[in-house]
Amino acid sequence: MCLILVAWQSHPDYALVVAGNRDEFYARPAAPAHWWQDAPQVLAGRDMAEVIGDAGTWMGIASGDGSVRSRMSRDRRHGGARFAALTNYRAPSEKRVDARSRGELVARFLRGQQTPEDYLDALSQAHGMYNGFNLLASDMEELWWYSNRSPSRQPQRLDPGLYGLSNALLDTPWPKVRSRVGAMCEVLAADRGDASASADPYLQMLADDHRALDSELPSTGVSFEWEKVLSSAFIRSPSYGTRASTVLRVRHDGRFDFSERSFGAEGQVGEVSYRGQLGVARDTDVPASR
Repeated sequence: MCLILVAWQSHPDYALVVAGNRDEFYARPAAPAHWWQDAPQVLAGRDMAEVIGDAGTWMGIASGDGSVRSRMSRDRRHGGARFAALTNYRAPSEKRVDARSRGELVARFLRGQQTPEDYLDALSQAHGMYNGFNLLASDMEELWWYSNRSPSRQPQRLDPGLYGLSNALLDTPWPKVRSRVGAMCEVLAADRGDASASADPYLQMLADDHRALDSELPSTGVSFEWEKVLSSAFIRSPSYGTRASTVLRVRHDGRFDFSERSFGAEGQVGEVSYRGQLGVARDTDVPASR
């Protein structure tokens, strides 16, 4: 994903609200969000390209199974539920062709049982295996961020609040991050927490395709023309653009809704939505709610 907006413990009805755009070449194959057959507790899109390492994803949740997966000293309410999302760190001069797929970092956390802190601590010891990335990981009790390009190379536990993440470090004030954090505040304030409320206001907020002024563009090592194309929240170009817009809302009692719109060069190509309860094992014989 190339833009992630996260409201953590900052809404009276929701523990977590995430709105994000995944940007990628249109030719790279990917599956839209679905419950994974080989990991039935995981709801996420899936990268289908040939990669070094495991097939991964850019954002997803794990429903959990009601068991306690955390440190014994912590009273858990969400029974093994998890969330993770990833952005690449834009530094083309540092890119290695022999690096492992960064998408596996999300998939491994969602499949696993480690706390976010333990998972990211272990990952910080293997940062050289991957090109630059940002990873958000949560067990619905804590939210952590780690980047293998941060100066400290140490995971950071995030306080309640609203965060913006693109292809630089957390809360780097790129124009689209500043713009969409402000827009996210407005959408959150208007969200009354109705369990049946549509995710459309968040998806419309993600659809903003206004490009930044020339004077506001960051310098990340790509051409000026590409900096301009990449400066909008929703990206459009002949070969590369926003492939998925995703909204996740998790209520304090664990009920969640997950909506995703998929896009190709020709425009929107699909939409899926799911509702469920975190901390409850899924019956694999029951079709996913859509």
